[in-house]
This record gives sequence, C-alpha cells and structure tokens, in this order.
Amino acid sequence: MSEVTEWTFDGAQGPIVARSWRDQAVAPRYVAVLVHGYGEHIGRYGHVADALIENGAVVYGLDHLGHGKSGGERVLVSNFDDVVDDLDQVVAVAHRSWPELPIVMIGHSMGGMIAARYAQLHRGSLRALVLSGAAIGDLELLDQLLQLDEIPDVPLDPTVLSRDPTVGDAYAADPLVWHGPFKRPTVAAMAATNEAIKADESIGDLPLLWVHGADDQLVPIEGTRVGIERLRGETYRKHEYAGARHEVFNETNSVDVLRDVTDFIDDVLGRSTA
Repeated sequence: MSEVTEWTFDGAQGPIVARSWRDQAVAPRYVAVLVHGYGEHIGRYGHVADALIENGAVVYGLDHLGHGKSGGERVLVSNFDDVVDDLDQVVAVAHRSWPELPIVMIGHSMGGMIAARYAQLHRGSLRALVLSGAAIGDLELLDQLLQLDEIPDVPLDPTVLSRDPTVGDAYAADPLVWHGPFKRPTVAAMAATNEAIKADESIGDLPLLWVHGADDQLVPIEGTRVGIERLRGETYRKHEYAGARHEVFNETNSVDVLRDVTDFIDDVLGRSTA
C-alpha cells in the first residue's frame, strides 16, 4: 500500500500544495511527476500513482495555482510561466530526494500543455514525457471562448470525461473540482502558452508518448495531433483509443491505457533501471 505525503511551498503567486506517493517496502527505480488538468486536482490521480508505483516509481504531483488545495483565486491563471516554475520546484524536490533516479513527466489536458512547455524549457531534467489528451495544437475551444463578448456561466459537462458514468458522478460531487465557468484571463493565458509551444523547438531526443481518446469532445484529437507533430522528436509513440473520451486514465479501458504508459516507460528506461 502506498504512503501519501503532502506539503506546502511558496509558489510563484502563492502557497502550493504538493504530494508524493511511494511504497516504503520497495526501492523505486524512477520518479514519475504527474501534472493535472484544468479545474481538477492531483488527488484524482491516486489510481494512476498506484499503477506507476507497482511499476517501480515514486510519484510526485501538485495542485496548480488556483486549483485543489493550493492558493489563489479558483482556476485563475494569468501566466502559465508561473505554473511551470511551480512544477519545477516539485521536480527539484524529487531530484534532491532521489538524485540517481531518472524522471518521467506525465501531463493530462491542460497539464499536458504545462508538461509540454516544461519539457521545452527543462528538457535536461527529464528522461521521458507522456502526454494525455494534451491541450496543445489547434485548440478550437479556446478560440471560440475568446471570441465571445462574455464567457457563459456554464461548467464543464462531466459526461465528456469518460464512458464510465461513475467518473462523471464523482467529478460532479468533488468539492475540490471547479464547477464554475471558464475565466477569460486563464483562457487567454492557455492560448498564449500554446502559441509559445508552437513557436519553440521540438523536444528533440526526449522520448514522447502521446495517448488520446478518439472521441474526445473537449480536446479533439485532430487538433492535438497538429501540436504533437510540431513537438515530438526522434523517439515517439502514440496510442489512440477508439470510443474513448477525454480522461483516458479514467476510461473503461484505463487498465490498458496505464499498461501502455508503463510499457513505454519500461522501454525507455529498461525494466531494471536503478
């Protein structure tokens, strides 16, 4: 059973709550850093952490500024450079704790955007990158929201997350999830970060795995495909899951998705990496 530790640090714009998971009885062979998406929190990734721990990882993550248990106005992010800096503080903690271990970053949705930008700016800190339903590339939703005079007070529809109805029910009942509308400064900051990713270089020799639901209505797969093709380097693998929606780690085939992730990590690191 994994041991969970939480701590708070001073982030770029306020207090940030971070978390780690590990099996005290087993010496880890790599570090996995999880990067969550818009409106949610790292506590929703316990089952992902468990799968990674079973594969030999010690796992770290954080609640972004304005999300979950961290400080700041809810879901308000005016500059994602600050979020990348907060993430780098967590990576630094992980590296100080496990200086000999390789670090793999796994980002979902908005967290995929953050992880992609992190990989461009700090490629030397990572051994591999995994992006799930990543909000990069041609993002029609952001463009549509920014064109409106007023963003409607409509929360995210939980049914777009997974074919498993219990996922949407849990999301709707979670008090740490944001159930309000998108905020214009955050949407604008996401669009600006996406443009920065487009304008920067590929991640070169950093191995990349892209996983995405073919029926993702929130971040449609064709738009992300454009971003992935710009971002990826020499070592690249992808899995597109027929019928799957936005949260492939919470889909009806999540066991297969997580196995694809751990198989990729094993192939990059070697199954006996120490």
